[in-house]
Amino acid sequence: MAGTLEGKVILVTGASRGIGYEIAREVGRAGATVVAHYSRTLSGAESATEELPPDRKLLVQADFSEPGAGGAVWKQAVDRFRRIDVLVNNAAILPSLDWDGADDEWDRTWRHTMQVNVYEPARITREAVRHFVANGGGTLITLSSWLAYRAGRAQTAAYSASKGAVTALTKAVASDYARQGVMAFNIAPGMVRTQMSVDAAKEMGGEEATAKLLTMGEWIPPVEIARLVVFLSRGDCRHLSGATIDINGASYMR
Repeated sequence: MAGTLEGKVILVTGASRGIGYEIAREVGRAGATVVAHYSRTLSGAESATEELPPDRKLLVQADFSEPGAGGAVWKQAVDRFRRIDVLVNNAAILPSLDWDGADDEWDRTWRHTMQVNVYEPARITREAVRHFVANGGGTLITLSSWLAYRAGRAQTAAYSASKGAVTALTKAVASDYARQGVMAFNIAPGMVRTQMSVDAAKEMGGEEATAKLLTMGEWIPPVEIARLVVFLSRGDCRHLSGATIDINGASYMR
C-alpha cells in the first residue's frame, strides 16, 4: 500500500492508542500527511507518526469532553495544511454503566459518553462536510461498532447508543452530500485487541474467555482496521459510499 495515499491529508481522532494509533501509522506509511489528534497521551501520537517527516504530520491535543474541542481540532488542521481530504472519526470512550448505582452517577456517565462519542464527533463532522463541499469532495470514515447493531451487555448500553448515533450521522452525510463529492463510510468492528476492549472484557471473564465465543477464536488485530481505512481513503470505490463494513471474523453477520 506504500504510496497509495500520496498527496492526501488525513485527520485521525484518538490517534494515540488502539485502533486510532494503527490507523495513523498505516495511512502515514501509505503516503498520507497525517493530523493525529490525542487527548492525554502525547507519546502515543508521537509514536504513531514517528516515521513521518515534520512537514507530513501535525499532532493536535484536545479533550473531547470539552464542548467545542472537535471544531478546534479541525481548525488547527486546516490552518496548517489548508486542505483536509479524509476525516477518520475514531475517538471514543467505553464506560461501564452501574444500573444499581446513584442517579447522578448514571446521568453523568451518559452525558460524558454522549459528549465524547457523539457531540464532538458531530461537531468535527459538520466542519469536515462544509470543507469537503467547498473543496470539491472528501471522505468521512466513522468507527462504529457491532454493538450498534447486535445485543450487547447492559453495562455497555451508553457506548452502544453512542455508536448507533454516529452511525446514523454518517449515513445521513452519505445520503445528503453524495452529489457534492462527499463519500462516507461506517466501519463496524467486533472484538478488537485494544486496551479499551481488554478492560471491558474483564467483566466477561477476560480476553481468553471472550475469544472462545468468537467464530475464529481470536480478537481482531487493530492493524486490520487500519488497512481497511487505507483502502477507503484511496477513493477507488465511490459507490461503496453509505456502506457499513463489518469486520468481526464472521462472528456476527447481518
